[in-house]
Amino acid sequence: MAAEVVASTVEIAAASQVGMKALGAGLAVGLTGIGAGVAEMGIGSAAVGATAENKDLFGLVLILTVIPETIVIFGLVVALVLWFV
Repeated sequence: MAAEVVASTVEIAAASQVGMKALGAGLAVGLTGIGAGVAEMGIGSAAVGATAENKDLFGLVLILTVIPETIVIFGLVVALVLWFV
């Protein structure tokens, strides 16, 4: 009887651990995605306005628009570390 309770407790702990890893990985990617979206909102509107006034700024505007997207890549790296370690 006691062995069954211990085995059941170990299985529950292992399942909870996998669930928490998945939750942490999902939060890492989801929250960084939301943060990048909020950053893109301000940068994108300013970039369109700057490009409309001066076409020569397109390269700079493109680089500034891509920078917040690296945050999502960092979130993905954290999620992969959480999931596989």
